[in-house]
Amino acid sequence: MSNVFIALQTNEETRPVIEAILADNPHAVAVESPAMVKIDAPDTLRISRASIEERTGARYDLQQLHVNLISLSGHIDEDDDQLTLSWKH
Repeated sequence: MSNVFIALQTNEETRPVIEAILADNPHAVAVESPAMVKIDAPDTLRISRASIEERTGARYDLQQLHVNLISLSGHIDEDDDQLTLSWKH
């Protein structure tokens, strides 16, 4: 089993995103460092637009993630509603 991860800057914009990712992926582990958080998960990590919008109370375009994205690992499967990182083809 291989881990996938996403690393984001820690700021006011990403706090609800990080909360949403962790709520939607109970198997994920957040490692916090100064100014960033790295979220690791075995095999798959899903980021849901609806879950982020629920926390922010505003429309959210998943492309906004790229502004605060530091790094990620895994194959990316993305549409308007969800971004999935996995090692599965």
